[in-house]
Formats: sequence, C-alpha cells, structure tokens
Amino acid sequence: MIGRVVLVVGGSSGIGLASAKAFACRGDDVVLASRSREALDAAQKACREAGSGAVDVIVDDIADPAGAGRVVARTLDLHGRVDVVVHTATVMGYGAVETMPAEVFTEVVDTAIHGTLHLAQAVLPVMRRQHRGVFIGVNSLLGSITVPQMGAYSTAKWGQRAILRTLQQETRDERGVQVCIVSPGSINTPVYDQAANYTGRAARPPVPVLSPDRVAAAIVRLADRPRRHVSVPVGPANPGIITGFRCLPSLYDRLVGPLFRLAALTSKTMPPTPGNVFKPFAAGEGTYGRWPVKR
Repeated sequence: MIGRVVLVVGGSSGIGLASAKAFACRGDDVVLASRSREALDAAQKACREAGSGAVDVIVDDIADPAGAGRVVARTLDLHGRVDVVVHTATVMGYGAVETMPAEVFTEVVDTAIHGTLHLAQAVLPVMRRQHRGVFIGVNSLLGSITVPQMGAYSTAKWGQRAILRTLQQETRDERGVQVCIVSPGSINTPVYDQAANYTGRAARPPVPVLSPDRVAAAIVRLADRPRRHVSVPVGPANPGIITGFRCLPSLYDRLVGPLFRLAALTSKTMPPTPGNVFKPFAAGEGTYGRWPVKR
C-alpha cells in the first residue's frame, strides 16, 4: 500500500527515526511526534531526503494525559486519516530498585505504560471508524525478562506488553484494525547514553548489538503484513534468553547479575543522573548510537 499516513511517536531518535526514514523511502507521508523541536527538525530533514511524500512534525509529550489526543487530532487535521502508528517513545533508567529515586522510577514506568494507554485510547477509535489501521508498539526483550539494575525499565516494558497484548484481544472484533508488537534486544541507539543512571558506571548495549535499521525493517514488514497475535523478536539472542529466564530460573538468577555488570556496564565512572527522563537532550538524539553493530 503506497501513500500511507504513518504517525511515528518518538520519531526524533533511535528506532523511531530509523522507522520514519524507512517509511519515507517507501513514499509514505510521515508525521513525527516527539518532545524536542530541535531534534524533530533534524528528523524532518532526514525523512524528506529519504523521499517521503510529506513530513510533518508535532512537538508534544504523550506522558501528558492529553498529549496523545493532541498528536492524533493534529495528524487528522493535516491528513484526514492515520493508517499506521508506530509507538517508540520511551525513556530508560539504570539503578537498583532500592536506591533509584522514586520519581525517576515512576516517570520511566509512566512514559511506557500511560503513554501507550493514552495513545491507544486516542488512535484506536479513529482506526475503528476507518475500519482499518495498524498500531505497532515497540516493546523490548526486557518486557519478557528481568535484569538487576533495570527494574524500572523492566516494569515499564512488562506493563506495556500487557496493554498491547490485551489490545490485540480487544480488537479482534474489527478485522481491519491490527495491533502488533516488536521486541528488540540490544540496538545501537543513543538511549544508553541518555538514560537515567544510578549505578556509578556508564552503560552500554550488551553484545550482540544490532542496527536500528533492522528493527525498522521489521516494523515496515508488520505494517505491510500485520501479525496480530505474535510478538516479533528482533535479535538473535532473544529466544534463548527468554527460555533461560522461564525454564531455568535458578541458573538464570545466578548468572544474570555478573553478566549484566560485564556486558552492560562500562569501566567509566559517572555521577548519578536522571538523564533525559524528565526533559529531552536534543544534542544527543539521532538514529544511531556510538556502538559497533553485528553485521
């Protein structure tokens, strides 16, 4: 289907921007929503260069209960419909549950869970009226497992996955409306450098690190051929890690802490920081992070 209207929430950076450019290459009209005007301007330029028919930007925050409604309303004002929604907006936090500031933990969780709730409540009624539409939620490997020092993000992604799976069940009555889940593992985006961090050490994505373009390709495939009931894992290690978490919990728990410290934290020390949890850092946003990827 050519000439779709694609709304990408969280489209100024990482997987969201990679997805927006992938849809732009197809000639789709793209609407980018994010908290950062400066980062959105750069993303808009990148999508235009990729070949999009039209690229519009909306500065808003879906963590605001009214934000998603404003984003969807503006998209309808601009285009009259919305065919695909890609929801990638998220913030990440590192730190033990006992010691992470409660307000940081809460904001990480709220951005994923309430952001998904607000967006679904704003856009799914529109898709029902249209009798068509694809809602793609970008979840995470950490929506299926837990890891020490990442309790806030795991809580956020487990809750988000519960909402998305329930929406898959609740939209079965409207055959033209599809809800899909993409679950990446370790992806080379700026999120690791922008995350809240209370571990004392800088974070990095564990190997193998994959390109956000790989996730974007999976998202475009889902928009073309939706898979209603199946989470689409992106990352070769995901199935084995999930199996270990579910079937060998004692062994998993014994190994996950040391492996996390080895693979996900660097030797560089750093002071506690809330990162971009409460406000965006436009200068640090972009499609790619600074990590080598698996080819």
